[in-house]
Amino acid sequence: MDKASQNMEQQDQGQIDCNELETRLKEKEDELAACKDRMLRLAAELENFKKRIEREKEEYIKYALESFANELLPFLDNLERAITASKESKDIDKLIDGLELTLAGYLKTIERFGLRAFVAEGQNFDPNLHEAICLEESHEHEENTVIKELLKGYTLHEKVLRPALVVVAKKPCLNSGQDGTNA
Repeated sequence: MDKASQNMEQQDQGQIDCNELETRLKEKEDELAACKDRMLRLAAELENFKKRIEREKEEYIKYALESFANELLPFLDNLERAITASKESKDIDKLIDGLELTLAGYLKTIERFGLRAFVAEGQNFDPNLHEAICLEESHEHEENTVIKELLKGYTLHEKVLRPALVVVAKKPCLNSGQDGTNA
């Protein structure tokens, strides 16, 4: 082969390689455009999903207490009846009995939802459960024992919702000169 034929063949080969490379480049650009489009669609779907979850969460929070509220309505009805009955009849014993039954039912209902009162009186003072209003000297109780519960404490599923307001025992102060060391 002569040199001119070789050059022509190389040019044709270069032209074929160039055409093939252009074709491959166009394919890759199309593939990239498809990937970008897919990414944008997925990003939009994710954003829509986030918005839907946020709306559902807000709706859930808004109506989360609905069943609890429905459970409490009969107690409101009973209290209203008690007020009406007490105005018509002056029988205090019946009123007290009705209020005690209403309170017992109310406490039973709130316990089903995880809200419980806890006993503070007679327990050792625990700052996680109790809020000391004052200290009172006492010979009958050990120091740091709750001797009076002024306001009940409540837990909601093991978490303290409201600490009990309490009076805590402390050792009596010894008056000077009365320590028994007189000779």
